[in-house]
Amino acid sequence: MGVLKYIKPKKVSLKDHSVLNEKWVQEIIADDPSILGLGDLILKDKERLQPRAGRLDLLLQDSDSTRRYEVEIQLGKTDENHIIRTIEYWDIERKRYPQYEHCAVLVAEDITSRFLNVISLFNGFIPLIAIQMNALQMDENISLVFTTVLDQMTLGLVDEDEDVTDVTDRSYWEKRGTKATVSLVDDLIDIIKSFEPSIEPKYNKFYIGLSKEGQPNNFAIFHPKKKFVRIDLRLPKEEETETKIEEAGLDLMEYSRSGRTRIKLTKKEIKEKREFLTELMKMAHDRFNS
Repeated sequence: MGVLKYIKPKKVSLKDHSVLNEKWVQEIIADDPSILGLGDLILKDKERLQPRAGRLDLLLQDSDSTRRYEVEIQLGKTDENHIIRTIEYWDIERKRYPQYEHCAVLVAEDITSRFLNVISLFNGFIPLIAIQMNALQMDENISLVFTTVLDQMTLGLVDEDEDVTDVTDRSYWEKRGTKATVSLVDDLIDIIKSFEPSIEPKYNKFYIGLSKEGQPNNFAIFHPKKKFVRIDLRLPKEEETETKIEEAGLDLMEYSRSGRTRIKLTKKEIKEKREFLTELMKMAHDRFNS
């Protein structure tokens, strides 16, 4: 293999280019949405007509989840119109299709510090990603480089906010659930202790969590009800895992928006499926503590 030669690319302004335009950029992204750096995305639609609001440049969807990205492309500097349009398209899509998780994406050649500050004000309230696009020319070739300059803020989960979570005790949960269902939590924690002996229950107002050496370790949290206990495991939504749970004959509930796999358990199931539950909880433990 010969010595590689460094070639300095030349930055090109697409806004001022005589041939390359927004439509060209749109087609490049549509052909390979992964170049945005947002994961394995699939093109759902382009130039998507919005009621009384123009056309959405690109609608992309994550191949492994129900997350959709409403993408607005802008050549040159960001301006008020494109920011408003991006948010407007996101809002229309999320209202029309609430079964999906939606995220607004603004792709621009120059995301100025002023508008970056404005955009950041929305982050945490509106899931918004800002991506700066650079066109680089090398000889007769043009390449596009996408850099995320503002990512969607990940909202904290209730169990991560331990400092403001009201601490309760066992009797609180025996009244809210029953003594029998709280004892089911004991059974599940006994299983956990088989691979993590230092784990202890922590009784909070909204759930029974776990702690290790005085620190939260909530790879699993528990909700004792009147007739069963619900366990929420920090496991991603994966078809393979869901299939295993269903084949084991367990009652798999709807995946939580906070990113947990939820299962409804009775005393009979905990006794009969102990080996499988051990495997499942250890998987959550290892992923959470890796």
